[in-house]
Amino acid sequence: MKKKFAKVGLIASVAALAAAGMTVSASAASNSAQGGSPSIVPSLVIMVLLFAVMYFILIRPQKKKEKEQKAMQRDLRVGDRVVTIGGIVGLVVKTTEDTVVVECGGDRSRIRLKKWAIQENVTIAEDNERAREAALAEAQKKKEAKKKGKNNSEENTDATDSNDQGMLKD
Repeated sequence: MKKKFAKVGLIASVAALAAAGMTVSASAASNSAQGGSPSIVPSLVIMVLLFAVMYFILIRPQKKKEKEQKAMQRDLRVGDRVVTIGGIVGLVVKTTEDTVVVECGGDRSRIRLKKWAIQENVTIAEDNERAREAALAEAQKKKEAKKKGKNNSEENTDATDSNDQGMLKD
C-alpha cells in the first residue's frame, strides 16, 4: 500500500515539475525571442527540485529499511525463528560474528549461513504483532470503561433529577 502511494506521489511530483519546467522553458524561449539571453537558472532549479523529490520518496525510505534490516541481522539470538533470502525457514542454533547456524526441516538439518542472508526474524515479528494486539485490546478496554463511566454518571444524574422533582412536588 505504501509503495502504491509512493509511486503515485512520485508520478504526481514529476508531472508537476515537468509542467513547471515547460512553463519556465516557454518563458525563457519568449525572452530569447524578444532579444533577451536565455537563463539557465530555472533549469537548475527544476533539476534540484526533482532530485529533492526523488531523495525523499525513493532514497531515504530505502536507507531506513536497510538500516532496520542490518539491526535485525546484528541482533539475532539463539532460538529465533528466521527466514532466509532463499526462503529457508529455520531456528537459529548458533551465532558468530558474521555467520548463523540454522536448524531446519524434519530431519533437523543444520545449515551455516552468512548473517546478510537472513531476510526476516519471525520471532521478533510475532512478538511485535502480539504487542500491537495487546495495545489495541488495552485501548479497547479503556474506551469501554470510559463509556461505562459516562453511562453510570448519566444514570446517577437521571436518578438525582427524579428525586429532586419528587421533592418539589410535595
